[in-house]
Amino acid sequence: MDNFACLYVVRGEPYRAGTCVNLNEDETNIGRISQELTPDLAFTNAFISRKHIIIRKEQDKAVLYDLGSRHGTEINGVQLTPHTPYPLNNFDIIRLAKGMTVIHFSYMFADQTLEIEPLSITRQLEIPKLPLEISWEKRECVVDGKRIAMSEKEYLLIRVLHEHINRLVPLEEIKSKVWPERSPGAAGFLDVSLDELNALVYRVRKKYGKDTFLISAIRGGGYMLESDLKSS
Repeated sequence: MDNFACLYVVRGEPYRAGTCVNLNEDETNIGRISQELTPDLAFTNAFISRKHIIIRKEQDKAVLYDLGSRHGTEINGVQLTPHTPYPLNNFDIIRLAKGMTVIHFSYMFADQTLEIEPLSITRQLEIPKLPLEISWEKRECVVDGKRIAMSEKEYLLIRVLHEHINRLVPLEEIKSKVWPERSPGAAGFLDVSLDELNALVYRVRKKYGKDTFLISAIRGGGYMLESDLKSS
């Protein structure tokens, strides 16, 4: 059977980050496991409804429906209306129960051994709200009352991720915003390696604290910043 589309679990117990679910069936039910019901993608979080969402194949398109879940569903930060069709697109980020469970959707099926880059957000279900403020004009962060100056590349990376906060930012968009001085290579892409980008993300996590900027990386897709930041 040809692969149609897939889901990657970014966060959601009991699955490991990077778990791949193939959407070859006409319907895929997603919800909380119980004695009476075992959904196709079954989570254990009590805030997930037993019948939370369903994804259907409709005319070669994956269409998501919230089934009247108690704590709601979001796609790319937009709250869904229950029982309303929402066609899915590549790189859509689906959040269940206020973001306690996060799923990445793609029509580009990858090997099921695909792993997501290490995510600090997978350590626990709730995202900690740390005392963090960003001053764009001063190019500095205030973490736990301590002022930390941002380098140019740190500033540009955090800025572009913050502009699309809680949404996936494609790799090429990040490269163009963070390295505007670079020229496109022979293939038309900016001469910025993935290792260089990963190293910058690593430096940001190390400098500001691994829990300050919850930056997740989906290989081949891009980066996403999950947070509730204050900026000025």
